Amino acid sequence: MAPLGGVAREPRGFSALLIVLAAVPAVYYVGAMIGDLFFETRFLGTRPIEAGEHNLGKWTLRILFASLAITPLRRITGWNWLAKHRRTLGLYAFGYLALHLLTWTLLDVQLFISEYVSWADVQKDLLERPYITIGMLAFLLMIPLAVTSTKAMIARLGKRWRVLHRLVYVIAILGVAHFFMAVKKDIREPLIYAAVLALLLGWRVWEARRSRLQSASTPAPA
Repeated sequence: MAPLGGVAREPRGFSALLIVLAAVPAVYYVGAMIGDLFFETRFLGTRPIEAGEHNLGKWTLRILFASLAITPLRRITGWNWLAKHRRTLGLYAFGYLALHLLTWTLLDVQLFISEYVSWADVQKDLLERPYITIGMLAFLLMIPLAVTSTKAMIARLGKRWRVLHRLVYVIAILGVAHFFMAVKKDIREPLIYAAVLALLLGWRVWEARRSRLQSASTPAPA
């Protein structure tokens, strides 16, 4: 199909703009937490650690969903140049998840900071709050995806790279489950995230089924 709007090539400056825009929320929330904790600002209200931690987690999911949205966008618009930005968004998602985890570890639990907190306390937290265990599992699964995101690793792994990176679907499901379980009362926002993920995964199932049906209906060459 012809590219939507005739945009067959990536617009000039798009890559740089994407990199900058994807970094803005992280810069804001990290800066806001520093300001609120050490300089008596009130960017994040009366509970800056909780607000920063939660919002970094939400942005992890948003950027992860953006990376999953690239394939359907390519098919709908014909903008094949979007494909190369999946890795960029994937690495950003990993970075946001790392910041989310560090905020919980260093500022919320205060491991390594408070002399009264030890690894035993962290293990207790993991056992008593399963959603933390799920979030930790998502982070561990994302590490091999981040490590193998270079061109050299893609070339080295070959077809195995695609198989490995299908873990992103599992990670996204774990992320939504983590968010759902972390919310104690109002589940409307996690439900919205779950609906978006269901749409992204549902499109892939539909597309795979459509491709199989087309292949089955195509007559074999004589």
